[in-house]
Amino acid sequence: MSVWFITGASRGLGREIALAALDRGDQVVATGRDADAVVAALDSALDTDAGVAALDAAPPDLLVVPMDVTDTAQVKEAVDAALTRFGRIDVLVNNAGFGIIGAIEETSDAQSRALFDVNVFGLLAVTRAVLPALRRQRSGHIVNIGSIGGYSQYPGKGGAGIYAASKFAVEGITEALLSDLDGLGVRATVVEPGSFRTEFLGPSSVRLAADVIDDYAATAGRRRAGVQDENGSQRGDPRKAAEAIVDVTKAEDPPTRLQLGPDSVARVEEKIAQVAKELDAWRQLGQATDYDDVAA
Repeated sequence: MSVWFITGASRGLGREIALAALDRGDQVVATGRDADAVVAALDSALDTDAGVAALDAAPPDLLVVPMDVTDTAQVKEAVDAALTRFGRIDVLVNNAGFGIIGAIEETSDAQSRALFDVNVFGLLAVTRAVLPALRRQRSGHIVNIGSIGGYSQYPGKGGAGIYAASKFAVEGITEALLSDLDGLGVRATVVEPGSFRTEFLGPSSVRLAADVIDDYAATAGRRRAGVQDENGSQRGDPRKAAEAIVDVTKAEDPPTRLQLGPDSVARVEEKIAQVAKELDAWRQLGQATDYDDVAA
């Protein structure tokens, strides 16, 4: 039995991961800025006599805790509550986050900072709060929910650059954690979902850039106009994604990166080929920058 600590559990992948873990017989700490919203999200899906019903009437394997990832005091309180209730944390899922649709130039400084506060600095705050417990245990798994957009951006298809930048940061943080934690028994994986039918493209999870610049009509503008059409018709099943994530945490040798969805796998393959092609074309120039007296 594992104890899960999940951020952003009121909807989307966070909700589905919580349900999948409970279904496997694990214990779950489900957090969100609005604890009542987390309760409502989980209530209808749980197969119990009364569902969750209220914060004080949750099943024994579930603890719902209010937590804003940008509030470090609240983060500490939530982690302390989890350890008091279950005695340990085995899997941290950093899922809380939101998106911004718009070109980089169209996205204001205030919007960019607000997004990084949640998607990056919030993730770091929660990770720092949970890591002491994982290090004491010499075991655990940190699962950071990234995006395929945090690994590869299609040329000529802009529209989410600041969001992608935050997820590129999550990729780097995950790799760095693996190096930091080497020998301590704690693992880390970044999940790179493609297009999944969650509420992510709805108004509760995605915002529009502050400005609209005509020159970006064919790139970011097209992405902005297509959001509503795409919402609700994505090819990916979030329940299957959640099951895959739970499977990975049970694996003896989990991956550093987990691509979810055929679209995600295809984009990774395309970027690898693109990088290899450019590396080959510019290798000679790149390797000709040492001092002349450096031995080859």
